[in-house]
Amino acid sequence: MTRGPWHVAVLMGGWSAEREVSLMSGKGIADALESRGHRVTRIDMGRDVAQRLAEANPDVVFNALHGVPGEDGTVQGMLDLMGLKYTHSGLVTSVIAIDKELTKQALVPHGVPMPAGTMVDSESLFSIDPLPRPYVLKPVNEGSSVGVAIVRDDSNYGNPIARDAVGPWQAFDRLLAEPFIKGRELTVAVLRDEPLGVTELRVKSGFYDYDAKYTDGLTQHVCPADVPEEVAQRMKDLALQAHRILGCKGASRSDFRWDDEHGLAGIYLLEVNTQPGMTPLSLVPEQARAIGIDYAELVERIVEDAL
Repeated sequence: MTRGPWHVAVLMGGWSAEREVSLMSGKGIADALESRGHRVTRIDMGRDVAQRLAEANPDVVFNALHGVPGEDGTVQGMLDLMGLKYTHSGLVTSVIAIDKELTKQALVPHGVPMPAGTMVDSESLFSIDPLPRPYVLKPVNEGSSVGVAIVRDDSNYGNPIARDAVGPWQAFDRLLAEPFIKGRELTVAVLRDEPLGVTELRVKSGFYDYDAKYTDGLTQHVCPADVPEEVAQRMKDLALQAHRILGCKGASRSDFRWDDEHGLAGIYLLEVNTQPGMTPLSLVPEQARAIGIDYAELVERIVEDAL
């Protein structure tokens, strides 16, 4: 299909922990498509989403949902059953990539370096640490650093973790425990099988959690990242490798930690995001802009890939 005009249903919102970010992404996408002359139907996803999509009968659905159920294969399966084309990754890829443990199982055998991890029952954390401190606890299937905690010797969680300490153990029965990788936070976007660049995320305080990602002024984005060329190239290669192994479509974003005291051996891929944010603070639009692709052009390219 040529560049339209298309009828695009922009699916956003929903009921995940990332609802507000999805609404921001969806608004930006819809506005950009309309600015290019395309017809847009905006859908804030509710339980009647299938009916609303059937009534709209679009050429393609732009999936601007984040988290469950828009990123875990549930919505992808519904759209497959309805025979609707949609942006970003399909059902199988989404099921694997949303699950950090399944992602490790898919990527590590292919030589992609990821932190060793173990699944733990949250109840066990109140009696013993699963790993030597410092370590990271995170839900296995949430995005945007939702529910991530770094447990250090001097943390206010207690030692062992106190039952009344605020953390992901209060919201999730099982968590993924990983060694804390010291160093720098970096990310690489891949668009239609091409890495766009490397961005370093310098948080003014704490770590790169949900608030740091989506609150203006809390995180400095250095794009392109001030890292050695061989490190940047290695991260781009790994992001593309992960994108291909998992079968990602459209845009994906791979997040890394780099222990800069160990050169190339200090690079670890943390996770692959199959539904990366498209807000004004989001990293994929920023990296695209750095190589001359404006926001509306980026959106159109993602739609074209789906069509």
